[in-house]
Amino acid sequence: MPGGELSGKTAVVTGGGRGIGRAMALGLARAGANVAITAARNRNDLDRAAAEAAKLSGPERIRGIVADVADEDDCRRVVGETLDAFGAVHILVNNAGRGMRFVSEQFFSTPTKFWQTDPAVWRMIIDTNVNGPFLMARAVVPRMIEQRWGRIINISINHETMRRAGFSPYGPSKGAVESETIIWAQDLAGTGVTVNSLLPGGATDVKVVLHLPREECRNMTLKTA
Repeated sequence: MPGGELSGKTAVVTGGGRGIGRAMALGLARAGANVAITAARNRNDLDRAAAEAAKLSGPERIRGIVADVADEDDCRRVVGETLDAFGAVHILVNNAGRGMRFVSEQFFSTPTKFWQTDPAVWRMIIDTNVNGPFLMARAVVPRMIEQRWGRIINISINHETMRRAGFSPYGPSKGAVESETIIWAQDLAGTGVTVNSLLPGGATDVKVVLHLPREECRNMTLKTA
């Protein structure tokens, strides 16, 4: 995005310490937004991402917050700290997620059958990937409705991965995110708040699944930073 395009807007990016979350946080900062970046597991990654973002937009526009999206109190705290710092939340990027490495380090070469998966690991992945976006959206939507403008972006994956053998519970969790996105978009129709799924592609392209409302999405373009 060009510098300044999002000036005056505030974004929350969950799981922003590394990977696509970090890239999105930096892109939002470069575009002029205030950005609250969250991470649950690695404070060093979070601090580095926040420092990089601060170089692009100024330290007064960036907050790094340690928080677990599977924890309802943490989600409320993230929104509260962001409001205290910037006065509003306009954009929520639900990027935080846990992948198949928690099931097995050899998940590609030696797929784990679903009945072989540790139930505790299953619950952890579902809690983060499915319940996390719900808890974050639930915490922020009332403020977005009040201001009559908001953008919720749920990071998803291609349908082949959702159905790939041995990819439980990651695949089912992303299928649930797709369903959440479609239903929430309908629930929020007419409020000024939109909900969309973003399917990251390669280094220079992304695919966006646009749900509702069509008239607001027709002219939307997305580019990687």
